[in-house]
Amino acid sequence: MTEKTAIEAVRQRASAIKLAVFDVDGVMTDGRLFYDENGREMKAFFAQDGLGLKYLMSAGVTVGVITGRDNPIVNHRMRELGITQLIAGCHEKGAAIEAMAEACQVSLEATAFTGDDTIDVPAMERVGLAIAVANAHASALAVAHWVTPRTGGNGATRDVCDLLLDSRHG
Repeated sequence: MTEKTAIEAVRQRASAIKLAVFDVDGVMTDGRLFYDENGREMKAFFAQDGLGLKYLMSAGVTVGVITGRDNPIVNHRMRELGITQLIAGCHEKGAAIEAMAEACQVSLEATAFTGDDTIDVPAMERVGLAIAVANAHASALAVAHWVTPRTGGNGATRDVCDLLLDSRHG
């Protein structure tokens, strides 16, 4: 398959997406964990990613999050963005993506999942469009239909949003 054909195949898959699901650590963030002297965790989110997610939701795509950690910072950020589909503290992401798609009444074929590590692979293997961030673990890269140009926490989520939005417009 030529590069042009591969890109066209990804755009075809992307054009059918009605549910876009993201991991958090390593995808929406750069994966680093910051703690203050009292053990409170801090995270940094990329503002352009948030705007991209809002554009995606405005275009009628449901956005969801499945994350391995249950964290009040993530809960706050998702509320701030208007993302109501959130499964936190999840270590069985394959089952979780199936449950979320069913709850949203969207087929797995019309679902995208963006991940960065081994724990994300079961979800990536079940969806119509599997996406890995540029700095993902080899296991996630191996099952991805597409790899973002940018790394997790540095615009990768916006790359996904732009792909999905651009593919809807021809």
